[in-house]
Amino acid sequence: MKFTYIKLSFIFIFLLASCQPKQIETKKAQGPFPYFISELEEDRELSAAMHRSIHKWSGPLPSGNELYSQFKYTKLEGLDYNGGDGTITRRDPSKVLFENGKYYVWYTKRHTPTRPMGAKKATDEIPSTDWDLAEIWYATSTDGFSWQEQGVAATRPAKPQAGYRSVATPDILKFKDKFYLYYQAFTEPSGTKGDDCNIAVSVANTPDGPWTHHKEVIIPNGPKGAWDQFTVQAPTPLVHNGEIYMYYKVDFNRPLENRKGYQGKWSAIGLATSQSPLGPFEKHPLNPVLNSGHEICLFPFKKGVASLVIRDGNEHFTVQYAEDWVNFEIAAITEMMPIGPNAYIPDAFADNGDGRGITWGICHFRNVKGVDGKWHSELARFDCDLSLDIHDPEMKGFNNLWDPEVYYKLKLSKKQRQRIKAQNESNHFLN
Repeated sequence: MKFTYIKLSFIFIFLLASCQPKQIETKKAQGPFPYFISELEEDRELSAAMHRSIHKWSGPLPSGNELYSQFKYTKLEGLDYNGGDGTITRRDPSKVLFENGKYYVWYTKRHTPTRPMGAKKATDEIPSTDWDLAEIWYATSTDGFSWQEQGVAATRPAKPQAGYRSVATPDILKFKDKFYLYYQAFTEPSGTKGDDCNIAVSVANTPDGPWTHHKEVIIPNGPKGAWDQFTVQAPTPLVHNGEIYMYYKVDFNRPLENRKGYQGKWSAIGLATSQSPLGPFEKHPLNPVLNSGHEICLFPFKKGVASLVIRDGNEHFTVQYAEDWVNFEIAAITEMMPIGPNAYIPDAFADNGDGRGITWGICHFRNVKGVDGKWHSELARFDCDLSLDIHDPEMKGFNNLWDPEVYYKLKLSKKQRQRIKAQNESNHFLN
């Protein structure tokens, strides 16, 4: 009897609750989206796209986004290319430093009897690629436009030390009043089995040298099967929390013989850290830290670090930002970004948690037509407004109109025309 009473009580309570009027959730009524952004209510419900514009970017329009910029280019004065015959090439510049009352930049320079001939034809004098049989040279300038080449900085070391075949793609670090010149170190002609190389370094007490080769590799390739098993490229050092943060590029997912499911080469960016410029460097467990980008240009920005993400990958032609220096998010999307750039970064090594950004740097063009109509590489200057300290409305523009000839150069290949012709013929047959 007692059990029956308790059961009936539960049924009564349930029926009573079900008869109570339900509380209907109502959303705040919204009028049309305002004409002026300044009149936008903070609690307004937004579409995903508008939420990104208002809350993700540093400004809803490019004009207010400190990490958005267009780029403008200037041909450098003072550097000779032997008439553009391909025997002299300069590319892959370092950061620009200001020391001794002038700007310094280091870069890959190749001066060989012939232009590159490919890995199969390469010899001790004939280069395989644009950066084979190269050394690290440097130039100085008082204005950043006209440069005077000062000579070789890092030569190729003696065999069998890493880099005896070629040293290329340098970047510079100033740490505790010493200078460290990092670069790719090759022990075989580039292209023999990809771009197999490690990262090495030379050390000097002044930016003018003399430079002494450090005998040990700074960042080696990864173990077999790792994403960086063949290459670690484009060393890019910054200072953060008292440590050296070395970002580097890796090309991976290359075909090994006839591998099924191959979708193409992938370029991404890794990170290794060390308390000493000479290592040992520890590769970050979250590598790769950037999923796109063929070249690297990173600079301190506010508390974190910003990156120009150029050419390769799903997120190419973006500027990205990581407040923790590891986990990057897209901060801006732009166009016509510099190739192989590095920048004048006055606070690259300040480690003060107040990065101010960049306004100019040096890049390269690798498809400059020479006297014989073939390509070679030349250094150039780029300017931008990715700085907290200037406001240049001309750099914040968008909706550029390029000359139609620029578009027509991107013409269909012969294979594509044949495919379209076959499709047209098939359509006519069906009719």
